[in-house]
This record gives sequence, C-alpha cells and structure tokens, in this order.
Amino acid sequence: MVRIFYWRDKEIRKETDVREISTLTNILWIDLQSPSQEEEEWVESKCNISFQTPQEITEIESSSRFFEKNNTLVANSNFLRLDADGYNMYPISFLIREHVLFTYRTGDSSTFADTIKKMRVNPENLISGVDIMLLLFETRIDLDADLLENISKEVTHISKRLSIERKPRQDSLLQISSQQESTMMLRESIIDKQRVLSAILRSTIFPETHKERLRIILKDINSLLEYTIFNFERLEYLQDTFTGLINLEQNDTIKRFTLFSIIFLPPTLIAGIFGMNHHYIPTASSDFGFFFALFLMVFSSGSSWLYFKKKHWI
Repeated sequence: MVRIFYWRDKEIRKETDVREISTLTNILWIDLQSPSQEEEEWVESKCNISFQTPQEITEIESSSRFFEKNNTLVANSNFLRLDADGYNMYPISFLIREHVLFTYRTGDSSTFADTIKKMRVNPENLISGVDIMLLLFETRIDLDADLLENISKEVTHISKRLSIERKPRQDSLLQISSQQESTMMLRESIIDKQRVLSAILRSTIFPETHKERLRIILKDINSLLEYTIFNFERLEYLQDTFTGLINLEQNDTIKRFTLFSIIFLPPTLIAGIFGMNHHYIPTASSDFGFFFALFLMVFSSGSSWLYFKKKHWI
C-alpha cells in the first residue's frame, strides 16, 4: 500500500493510487507500507530515489543507519509495537529528498495513524516533509512516554501487592521479569532514535531552520532515558524485596523444623536410655517404670516448648 499526502486548496489530501504521483504537485509525504514490487519500483522511478532492502534497513552499523547520498538523507530507526506476544521492534526507513518525506515500512503502527490525525488537526504547520518526519518522531516519543508510564503503574501495583500480602508469589516474580524485559526493549528503541536523530543533527542536508526543534526532541529522549533508569532501579528493588521475602519464608520454615527437632530430642534421649539392654536400669522392674519414663519424655518436651515460647521463637 502506498499513501501520498500533498497540498491542494489549502488542505492536505491523500492519494492511494501510486500512478498519480506524476500528476500531483506539492507532495509532502509518500508512505510505503508493505508495498508490492511494482509499487516500489514505480515510486523509485518517478521520484528518482532508491530504497534499501529490508536486510539493509535492519543493519546496526552506523553506515547503514544514517547516510547522505545524491542530496538524499536516509535514516533507519526501530519503532516499538505492542503485539499479541508482547513488545516487538519493527524497522522504518526515512528518506528526505527535495523536502519530500518517504517512509518505507513492512507493518502497521499506531504512530503513523496518530501522526495522520495530528496532520489533519494542524495542517498549517506542515510546510514540507521535514515537518512530517519530525512530527512522526515526536508522536513516537509521546507513545514511548505513555508506555513508560504504564510500566511504572504496573511496578507500583506489584509493589503495593507485595506490601499488603507480604508473601512472595510466583506470578509476581514473572511480572517483574516481564516488566524488566519490556523496559529493556523500550530503552533500546529510545537509544536507537537518539542515535539516529543525533546523526541527523550533524547533517548538511537537513534544514538548519528545523534543527532547534530536533534538539528539543533529543532533550525529550534524554528525559525518557532517565525515566527508564528509574524504572530499572524500582524493578531491581522489587526483585530484591521478593528475594528477601523468599529468604525470610525459607528461614522461618527451617527454624520451625529445627525447633520441633529440638523439642523431640529429649524424649528420644530418654527413650534411648530406658531402652538400653542392661540388667540394671532404674525403675525397669517397677510397675510404674513405663509411666515414669513416659512422664519424663512429656515433661522434657513440654519444658522445651515452654522455653521456646517464652523466648518468642515459636
């Protein structure tokens, strides 16, 4: 699918027929979402550009993430998307040529839908494709901030539950691990955008009039990175708290087993003494010898139990 956004009659309009490119003027943005080979080749031939292959877009080398060639600025970045199986990265390639923005992507994203809504609300602020590119990154940063806030709320929920229950549960540990993974992916995505935008800031093709706005976006990115560190610290603290609760529970269990073993140790000793195979054992020949031994065992266990109870060990 190809979407073409252009100015006409003081408003931004959209065209989905790629064959109309030659007839349109004042084009701002050409968005290629999982285009067919025919559509891709048509755009390349009519606009005199060349898109990278999906493999080249996903390369992590600096030379593949950003470069300038033939008055064309090329920047590749990974955006975060929430799917049924969790957060996933998907690559997007941005091209700026003659103030027209070209985006090449293989999947759908709420970032682009939200950006189009903003374009319709304030079209007068969009003079060129550079404005739309910056608007895309601003929208993505806002969405990343929302994701961070959601993670923070989830961390607060887990923390409150641990404080109320004071008993570690397996699902709590799994949630902590899941939030750590989500925060790491989000931080990776934000760092990727910081890296790309910093390279664009040094570009000679990128308009100087828009670099101040770009610096503001980078400041917002730095704020988000600091917030991810804060979330990491909270998650590590929760993990330590969870581990501490497990240790306390294990220690309490071991203590109980130890105390009960000690309580029944004197009766075991008494039973061993009176059960020795010797001719002379006190009270062995008495009619009350068994009851006397039983009394000693109960008395020794009861005395031990009362002593531990007085010390508040049980």
